[in-house]
Amino acid sequence: MPIRSTFSLLLALIIQFSSALLAARGAETTDPTAKDDAAPTFLRISKDADGKPQALQTAIVRYADPNNPAITVDLVGAVHIGEQAYYDQLNKEFTNYEALLYEIVAPKGTRIPKGGPPKGRSAVSGLQNGMKDMLGLEFQLEQVDYTPENFVHADMSPQEMAADMAERGDGFLQMFARILGAGLVQQSKQGEDMNAAMLMALFAKDRQLQMKRLFASQMDDMDAQMRAIEGDKGSTLISQRNAKAFEVLREQLDAGKKTIGVFYGAGHFADMHRRLVNDFGLQPQSTRWLNAWDLTK
Repeated sequence: MPIRSTFSLLLALIIQFSSALLAARGAETTDPTAKDDAAPTFLRISKDADGKPQALQTAIVRYADPNNPAITVDLVGAVHIGEQAYYDQLNKEFTNYEALLYEIVAPKGTRIPKGGPPKGRSAVSGLQNGMKDMLGLEFQLEQVDYTPENFVHADMSPQEMAADMAERGDGFLQMFARILGAGLVQQSKQGEDMNAAMLMALFAKDRQLQMKRLFASQMDDMDAQMRAIEGDKGSTLISQRNAKAFEVLREQLDAGKKTIGVFYGAGHFADMHRRLVNDFGLQPQSTRWLNAWDLTK
């Protein structure tokens, strides 16, 4: 398999599957492009006037009820590995919500201990540690403080996820195959340029910076990766977990909570946008951007 396809696939698997597998082991601006039928952008690379990458950014998109503007739901985008300053900022942001819904495939009501779950010796742990060291970044589960009382678990249990996957015939091998196919299509379009860029980054003096820029460029195409995972009928990993999360969202709204955040991987949000607009009658109001990866040093 070409180098570019291998690393793109590895990145997609780590970013999209890591939280689920971990659980199994233990300045504000309005967005004029946002329409009812078109999701806002939730992940982007910011660039300077010369086109040089400055940061990989995740969005906080606010949705409100036109008939009751006091009710707001923020989709708070996440990447599962990022800068320490990014997670410090998120911890501050989370204090602003009456309820902060978060993802982790774990038994109902799970609360992640400060510092993250106990570290294991699985293949997933090895991949994550390698990714962390390669890019000089931190893990979300280790840096986000999930212990405050306003944090609310909003995800499937391992049993629910396994049952849904079995019912749908939606195993990890099937999703792996979809991502692999998407990677091969991209490879055929882009030729060998990415392979050369990967080799150059691996042997560069500023290897961490070059690798971050390269991986960020792949994450910037998150929509295509999510379409590959979802297929034509959705998937357990994205749409079905989103449905579970929004059952919890409905419970929190019914309980009288008015300021709610939903902290999930950015790849979940195109589907969540549609649910908020179509099922909850909310509309996107504004977008703020946080720097997840510094692409300048």
